[in-house]
Amino acid sequence: MAFVVSVVLFGEALGIAALNWILGLAVDRQDMSLAGLDPHVMSVSSKAGGIVFGLYFALCGLVALLVALRDRPAAGFGRVLLISAAVVHGLLGAFTWGLVGPPAFLFMMLVLGLIVLLLMTYDRAAEPADAAPQDGTGGGTPVTSPAAPTAP
Repeated sequence: MAFVVSVVLFGEALGIAALNWILGLAVDRQDMSLAGLDPHVMSVSSKAGGIVFGLYFALCGLVALLVALRDRPAAGFGRVLLISAAVVHGLLGAFTWGLVGPPAFLFMMLVLGLIVLLLMTYDRAAEPADAAPQDGTGGGTPVTSPAAPTAP
């Protein structure tokens, strides 16, 4: 499952970077301006933003791939990175509903669900160290009855 998350995040990284690059080229070739901003600055900003955002998703994909290869949960910076990616997908999902439409929203929610599933599947806190064994004995220490009272 973690491999699926990493492949989706790598694909999304390429998609975001390509989309912003194409938008930057469109602004540059058509010499568009928005509220008097320099078209060249807008083009370069779009391209730079696409590269940065693409690298962010690629790094998240790398963390998911490491989780899959090590079969251990992400810890420290990797966990924070995956949580931030989940938050970003929630926010992007909210924006895409109105700007792009329901299919883009569903894709964002699918990726959000995959990231959350990855975080919850490999969560160490879900299984305590002294969990009951599967043989039905209850595990832990046996319960003993209190000592019998003695006569004075």
